[in-house]
Amino acid sequence: MPPLPPPTPALWLIALLLHAPLLLLARRLPLLTPAGWCHAALLGTVLWASLGWRGWLAVVLYLLLGSLVTRLGLRQKQILGLAEGRGGRRGPENVWGSALVGALLALAAPLLTASGQAWLLLGFAASFAAKLADTFGSEIGKRWGRHAVLITTGRPVPPGTEGAISAEGTAASLLGSLLMTLVMAALGLIEGGAAILLVSVVGLVATLLESLIGATLQRRLAWLTNEMVNGLQTLLAAVLALLLAPLFLPAALPLP
Repeated sequence: MPPLPPPTPALWLIALLLHAPLLLLARRLPLLTPAGWCHAALLGTVLWASLGWRGWLAVVLYLLLGSLVTRLGLRQKQILGLAEGRGGRRGPENVWGSALVGALLALAAPLLTASGQAWLLLGFAASFAAKLADTFGSEIGKRWGRHAVLITTGRPVPPGTEGAISAEGTAASLLGSLLMTLVMAALGLIEGGAAILLVSVVGLVATLLESLIGATLQRRLAWLTNEMVNGLQTLLAAVLALLLAPLFLPAALPLP
């Protein structure tokens, strides 16, 4: 991917003007609430101005993939009381719980050298790989997971319990992480097989850590909402990718 230039006021204005008509068109799609679409437009403006169309398109595809998997088996999940509220539509809290870490990394990337940008983009990719892994694992695990257990004890628990995992859900998480990583690679945001492997594995590991947080801290702290846990998960994924990159990709990715 070519080095990213620092965003100029003109580029910010273009990104903002681009999202005005897109917002009017997208509001008809049953993916987000009206407020959710407004916040998604703000996120899209940040991504376009910072990373260009590649970063913007990566997150649009993340949103589409996450929304599609949320609707798999939706009727049965509604009957069981396991479906997402609002018919699967996401609100502002969902947008930023999933994307705040990625947005901050996107804002910082153009301020660094080319090697520094590649380093931060690994964290950017890992944050969204982890979140799609979480969505795939949760939605498929709740509907098709046969034996859900608590990650801390292995005790059988009902599907949808905070901190529950299943073989089916974990496999789906790996698929989601790999799929989002391949999207990032196809768009040129990350490069090389080692980077793909690192981001895919980190995405799965962060999802398992998110289940651990759900089984321990979230069950005890009323203020620790699902959106906050999502933000912690994406932060863990980004930090792990940034810390491990110099160890696993020393030749291809010199430190900034």
